[in-house]
Amino acid sequence: MSFTEREVWTLIHGMVLGAVFLLAFAGGLADLYGLRSALVTGAGITERMRRLKVGVTAMAVAAWGTVVTGTWVVYPWYREDVPESARSRLLADPETAEWHTFGMEWKEHIAWLSPILATVVAFTVLYYGDLLIRHQRVRRTVMVLFVLAFAFAAVAGALGALITKAEPVT
Repeated sequence: MSFTEREVWTLIHGMVLGAVFLLAFAGGLADLYGLRSALVTGAGITERMRRLKVGVTAMAVAAWGTVVTGTWVVYPWYREDVPESARSRLLADPETAEWHTFGMEWKEHIAWLSPILATVVAFTVLYYGDLLIRHQRVRRTVMVLFVLAFAFAAVAGALGALITKAEPVT
């Protein structure tokens, strides 16, 4: 099995960076939620905070990597001004034109909120550190921003997978 350069970059964009993003989100959310119990038990706070800081930083880096490779590596191939481009093929068929109209608009614009929010979460966790254990409102706000970053990325990822299924970048 061999991959073209475009297929390799599409895999890096979606599967590698996307997988890191998902793993970092799962671990980061579990550690953020677990801070509540750390206040009561006091057990493993240092290790939990270290994991949390690494996890949210990895999520922010993966989110930026995903949107940067998507915007400046994969997307230009999708949007090439030739009749064989994925965009041209999607728009040529009335049944799939909506995939471009809605799906790519989401991916082009709204998906950028994910790394921005992930960076806000990482900054807040690094800035507050152990104080997140005592400041419930800040911790909850960070959790909401964390879930929103994931939600925006999840919608973009799902749309990307469906668009690639309908018309892969070749």
